Amino acid sequence: MNGPITIQTTRIFVQLENSNKRIRVFQGGTRSSKTYNIVIWWINKLRNENNKVLTVCRETLPSLKNSVYLDFVEIMGKMGIYDPNKMRLGDMTYTLGTNIIQFRNLDDDQKVRGSKRDYLYINEANEVSYPIWKQLIFRTKEIAVLDYNPSDEYHWIYDEVLTRDDCDFFKSTYLDNPFLPEEQVKEIERLRELDPNYWRIYGLGERGMSEATIYKNWELTDEEKPQGYNVYGLDFGFNDPNALLDVVLVDCEEPYLWVDELIYQNQLTTPELVERMKALDLNNYDTIYGDNSRPETIQEIKNAGFNIHPCSKGKGSIKAGIDWIKRHKVKITKRSVNLQKEIKSYKWKVTKDEETLDEPVDVNNHALDSLRYSLTEKITAIEYGLSF
Repeated sequence: MNGPITIQTTRIFVQLENSNKRIRVFQGGTRSSKTYNIVIWWINKLRNENNKVLTVCRETLPSLKNSVYLDFVEIMGKMGIYDPNKMRLGDMTYTLGTNIIQFRNLDDDQKVRGSKRDYLYINEANEVSYPIWKQLIFRTKEIAVLDYNPSDEYHWIYDEVLTRDDCDFFKSTYLDNPFLPEEQVKEIERLRELDPNYWRIYGLGERGMSEATIYKNWELTDEEKPQGYNVYGLDFGFNDPNALLDVVLVDCEEPYLWVDELIYQNQLTTPELVERMKALDLNNYDTIYGDNSRPETIQEIKNAGFNIHPCSKGKGSIKAGIDWIKRHKVKITKRSVNLQKEIKSYKWKVTKDEETLDEPVDVNNHALDSLRYSLTEKITAIEYGLSF
């Protein structure tokens, strides 16, 4: 089974060799050689082991067959070890010595749930859903390797995998592939001028930034509540969440918004919402702005002793509010998990012709509506040049 590898490798192979982490993640631009070197590494590893099962995955069967499966066949062929008689096309399984390589498409739920393995390799892992990933990693005894082009601005890989202490992260670009022909290098570098987002993803190997994503001006913070213009925003719901935010506009050299999520819960009646608010020790002089389409709810909360008002109309419209917020850095507390989820997925509507409209998608925006409500009076005053 042992034998020298004669195929040239890049630093990606070395990174895999040197890592001792259970999960190894490879983010890279196009033609960075990440997939090819990962495949070489897996084949080499299995040639020196016995009775192991490696599952190689991609989202759909056509994409699996036309990409990473062909790489395995090509590389084993170059090594002189490929035997077509060891390949069972019916269940896409190859026997390498006493080891088994399973090629699995992940849009078949039974294949995901029913299979156990020693090793896991997910090619283009950003195509895969988080629940599927959980099923796969639960059934993997030893090492998992993921690779992908970072075309998604936000993804479970960033939040749920790269944050693990048993994960190594590696980034690569076309410059890491010394065997790339000059013509392909020039083609990739043309992206710098043609499409900045494509250049960012496929040239630099960095996360993409969707043009439809509304808020790109935010970050997480550990900062405790600062001094500044303090106001609260409240969006009402029942089947949808009630969302209450604590918002501070900090007036400094670079003014910013500090935002903290206080309530985010559905199935609350107005009396139950009032009790939750009382438990937060809000004072009767703390100003709250709520959805102006629910005057009866605002009145009921006012009757309970809170300083709540309907948010402004006119200058406080959705588009005007969004534009104003976008002009400021938004610092979101790390405990505001629901607000983080909303702001990551908040996008402008896009037509079937890929035209971006000046209208947000009205879904999963309860905390973000609260943020806008909290600031409409301030926005109106500033737009009209009034003191506030």
